[in-house]
Amino acid sequence: MAPPRSTTHRPGPARRSTLGAALAAVLALTACTSAESPAGPTTDSSTAGDSAALTAGRCAENKAAGAITYVTGYQWQSSAGILEEVAADELGYYADLCLDVTIQPGTGDTAQNASLVAAGTAQVTTVGSEAEILTARAGGSDVTGIATLGHVPIATLMTMPDVTDLQQLEGTTLGQKGGLPPPLRAMLVNKGVDVESIKQVVVGFDPSVLPRGQVQSLTGYKSNEPALLADAGEQITQWDPEDAGVTGSFAAMAVNPDFLSEHPTAAQDFLRATLRAFAYCQGRAQECVSFAAARDQTGGYDVDHNLDVWETEQRLVTSATPPGTPRGYLDPAKTRAEAADVVASGLLDPDPDVEAAFDDSVLAEVYHGETVVWPVP
Repeated sequence: MAPPRSTTHRPGPARRSTLGAALAAVLALTACTSAESPAGPTTDSSTAGDSAALTAGRCAENKAAGAITYVTGYQWQSSAGILEEVAADELGYYADLCLDVTIQPGTGDTAQNASLVAAGTAQVTTVGSEAEILTARAGGSDVTGIATLGHVPIATLMTMPDVTDLQQLEGTTLGQKGGLPPPLRAMLVNKGVDVESIKQVVVGFDPSVLPRGQVQSLTGYKSNEPALLADAGEQITQWDPEDAGVTGSFAAMAVNPDFLSEHPTAAQDFLRATLRAFAYCQGRAQECVSFAAARDQTGGYDVDHNLDVWETEQRLVTSATPPGTPRGYLDPAKTRAEAADVVASGLLDPDPDVEAAFDDSVLAEVYHGETVVWPVP
């Protein structure tokens, strides 16, 4: 196991079995279409396709879905699962596909977002991980995962450098954002920590509570809090789940299953436009972050920090996507491994129904190989 990192710098860089067959079908359908590679920017936004790219019938189907509300994970932060949706809206990609999309800023409580989607108050959201989709379903929120951008844990646990063994946290206070992320709980259990002995308190997104001693450990995201603390001159130790053998993921898109069933083309084209925007933003980070900054109403949007967030997360997404695999792919074996870690941590009952929780048929309609199909055939 790799040792925890002392950090004083910005961090660097359903129908599950149908994916192969469905991708082959898309290949046949799209042989004569133009497309954009998700590996980087290809088409300038001024020449992007418009609603004429759709047949009148498909446009009518998408319009019949009505207003689609997407809830972000946390406000307008330039994270994967937020920035590409904002960009798709700003660039007109959703409108191009006859979709009426409203993006609603979330509070950081992704379990609440899943509840909103399950209730039909919103139709789509991105939660912290595939494990969060499983725990949401176990808690009564019926949502379906349709794509996962990151196939490595994004969550990290931070302590001050005097903590050299996680068992030292027993009897101390842990700060979290509404729930202990499943990969972090699994990590603590794997390291022999009595999690129930730790007092958990909900804290905001100001990580200075850790060096001030208000908490002895703090949950966060690899792309966010460590950089903020480094900028403040604080030295911390990061404890990452993968170093403890924990499988994880991040930026898992969840939809309302009734919405998916009743409006399949709208779900497909929402994902299509979103993934196209992800590719666009990989090569135009400044422009895309400016889209998010313009929506922030606090007056304190840190553009440089949000650029760091985006660049870190898009690199994690890219590095965890095997060559020849479409971005956002679902891997049932990895999902089962992630579920097993969560079950072992005591957060889920044994054997959650992974197959029922995810549907790869939506993603299969979006790609021609590794390329987002645009315009729609």
